Amino acid sequence: MAADHFETLFANSNETATFAATLGLRLLPGDVILLDGPVGAGKTHLARALIRAILLVDEDVPSPTFTLVQTYDTQNGTLWHSDLYRLTSTFEIEELGLIDAFEDAICLIEWPDRLGTLAPKTALHLTLANTADTNARILHAQWSDPKWRDRLAGLDS
Repeated sequence: MAADHFETLFANSNETATFAATLGLRLLPGDVILLDGPVGAGKTHLARALIRAILLVDEDVPSPTFTLVQTYDTQNGTLWHSDLYRLTSTFEIEELGLIDAFEDAICLIEWPDRLGTLAPKTALHLTLANTADTNARILHAQWSDPKWRDRLAGLDS
C-alpha cells in the first residue's frame, strides 16, 4: 500500500459492503470520512454497510439527503452520517453542528465538496467511480494523516 493513497476495484456491491464493514470496525471518535463520487456511484451503499456493521441495535439506515444528518449509537461511539448535496453555504454546515461533531464523533460525509475550507485536514477521502461494468466500482482512498495507514492496512486488496 502506498503511504498516502491506494486504489482498488470492487467487482460488485457485496465487495463494497465488505470493505465498508471492515473499515467501520476500525473507526474511532474524531475520524472523518469524506465520501465523494457521482450520483449512483455507491456512496450511500458504502455508508449504510459501514454503519450497519457497528450499530449497537439493528435499525433502518436511511439516506440523509433530506434530513441532512442522521446520527447513530455504535459500538465505536456516536456516528454522524451527513449528505451535504442540498447545501449551498458553509454557514449551513456550521448550523448543523457538524464542525463540533468532527472532534468527538465518527463522521461520514457525502458530497464533501460543500465543506469547502471546513473539511478536516485529517480526513480520509474515499472516492467511488463507476466502471464499464455496471456492477463494479473503483475506490480511490487518499489521506494525509498517518493514522489512516494503519487503519486501512489490508483493505487495499
